[in-house]
Amino acid sequence: VFLGRDFNKIRNYSEDVAAKIDREMRRIIDNAYNKTEKLLSENIEKLHRVAQALLEKETITGKEFEILFDGGSIS
Repeated sequence: VFLGRDFNKIRNYSEDVAAKIDREMRRIIDNAYNKTEKLLSENIEKLHRVAQALLEKETITGKEFEILFDGGSIS
């Protein structure tokens, strides 16, 4: 099922084209998911550092984020 299909409108393409669209969309989504998962796992310590600061302070500045992301700490 083509994710962008609007069931209230007549489509101007075949089931074969719809299946190709579905496969390409799935490939794009899977690729984005895998990249995101890799980035998060590679930066998990940075993520935890930023999350902890946000739990403590609720908000941080862009500069504070950069400090945390670079391995520093903020008070």
